[in-house]
Amino acid sequence: MGPFEESVKRSIDFLFSALGLMSISPFLLLVALIIRLDSHGPVFYRGVRVGRYGKPFRIWKFRTMLVGSESLGGTTGKDDPRITRIGKLLRKYKIDELPQLMNVLTGEMSLVGPRPDLDEHTSAYEGEEKLILSVRPGITDYASVQFHNLNDLVGSEEPHRVFIEQFRPEKNRLRLTYVKQQSLREDMKILFKTLACVILRR
Repeated sequence: MGPFEESVKRSIDFLFSALGLMSISPFLLLVALIIRLDSHGPVFYRGVRVGRYGKPFRIWKFRTMLVGSESLGGTTGKDDPRITRIGKLLRKYKIDELPQLMNVLTGEMSLVGPRPDLDEHTSAYEGEEKLILSVRPGITDYASVQFHNLNDLVGSEEPHRVFIEQFRPEKNRLRLTYVKQQSLREDMKILFKTLACVILRR
């Protein structure tokens, strides 16, 4: 993606994230209220992720787990007891990701790009995988579409080990594919595929 196209991409990110936050703000407030009533703790999860060029930033997500859960590992599996009641619903329909529009607005993320990861995973990048950090991370990408039900796929037994051995290599391959093929046209295709996954749950 050349400088001009990247500038257009950033303008689109800013415009749509601003309009999106304004239009769905009543819904976001409702979700925030439900989270507060459902379990003890903050409304938002502000975990540290690795962004473009390896720069860390704090991600905005609705909290879907019990407070302190991340200390037991960042990988969640099927029927993970750390996930709250409302958290299961928020994750199923990707509602927990909506606050990341604030990260898009500030330029830390893009609507489309490799999902931002923990330092544990990005520090393990080898060879071409390091190119993944040359672009802004995004709310959705090829890997998000293919592994939209990742929690179910990794199962409930040793989900962290299963993720690293069976799914991380393929997710990184898909992330790298996006970096090499990125364009505004590809971004639109990924956005439509993401909406289809959320609506049709497939």
